[in-house]
Amino acid sequence: MIKFFLMVNKQGQTRLSRYYEHVEINKRTVLEAEAIKNCLSCVKDECSFIEYKDFKLVYRQYAALFIVVGIDQTENEMAVYELIHNFVEVLDKYFSRVSELDVSFSVSEIHLL
Repeated sequence: MIKFFLMVNKQGQTRLSRYYEHVEINKRTVLEAEAIKNCLSCVKDECSFIEYKDFKLVYRQYAALFIVVGIDQTENEMAVYELIHNFVEVLDKYFSRVSELDVSFSVSEIHLL
């Protein structure tokens, strides 16, 4: 099961976060900071799956954006890795080459609705 979905820039700033389980706000910031630190510290040649606490992090980098998905131990990492790729393809079709600015703009636009 997917626990959370994050989009982060190279500076470690969260641009989009969605949680599928209740997590208190103060715990979210700690969780995001640690998860982002773990993903940003990895080299491109390393595996895109990280064991973290009681779940796994699956991440992928696209230009200046990192997409990080937290999953439980029973979820298939390759399926989530492919889900991330399909998500970015959809964003690319919609925005014609998605960027950090597009994500920031669309998130603020969604909050206005």
